[in-house]
Amino acid sequence: MEALQKDYDPTLGFSIKGKAKQRDAPQDTCVICLDAVTERAVAVPCNHLNFDFLCLCSWTQEHPSCPLCKTPLTAIEYDWRSPTDRKVYTIPKKEDKPKAPAATTSTNRFHLPRRRPAQSSHPRIHNPNAALAFRRRIYAEQNYSLHVGANRTSQYRNFTPATFTTSPALQSRARLFMRREFQAFDFLAENNARLGFLIEYIVAILKTTEIKDAAGSASALVSEFLGTSAGSLFLHELEAWLRSPYERLEDWDRHVQYAPKRPRYQNG
Repeated sequence: MEALQKDYDPTLGFSIKGKAKQRDAPQDTCVICLDAVTERAVAVPCNHLNFDFLCLCSWTQEHPSCPLCKTPLTAIEYDWRSPTDRKVYTIPKKEDKPKAPAATTSTNRFHLPRRRPAQSSHPRIHNPNAALAFRRRIYAEQNYSLHVGANRTSQYRNFTPATFTTSPALQSRARLFMRREFQAFDFLAENNARLGFLIEYIVAILKTTEIKDAAGSASALVSEFLGTSAGSLFLHELEAWLRSPYERLEDWDRHVQYAPKRPRYQNG
């Protein structure tokens, strides 16, 4: 009991079991759904904790092993309130007959509910003026969007100059993004000729140069027009947009994420 109490960290709400206490140790994003963790789950026995409870339960119905280390799981701990007060969902063995998953504690049992779709904090109705104001604030505060890995769940995809050159869809999406993004720069918004030239200039760059090559060639070329800081941020945002599965800017605005305590898109 004494060892368990030492391992329990009330600021995190789970047992760290021998690991050094670090308030920032757990990630805030579920590695299964890639959304914010709402009810943290701890995988047993490996003690990985980068999951939503319902996501991990759903995962184990098809794959009874940890998504991170592949260790066979026996249970999922969640809803930590104290070193001795938490809930435990026991993972059924493969030979068990299919049943509705049940979570047990010392006092109750209940059936596992279906996961509800995550609700976005962004408004459903898109306001172009508010979106543009938000983009201006991103550049004013030099806030880079968070990276999203390329996988089947996120549907993000990496691209190269070769794939960009042979994809009219990627080129069209790049132009769509730049037409709106460059409105955040007053010296471009007021000069249609310069705006059109810069868009086609960057499209040509993407056909021949990696957007984030080690030599910084693309950044150097774009910085001649936007400046070093704004140029680097612009290329980062453009790459994030092109890697994303979104076809409409309003969908991108609602889903792109930035570091905590930074501006979030709000509909005016």
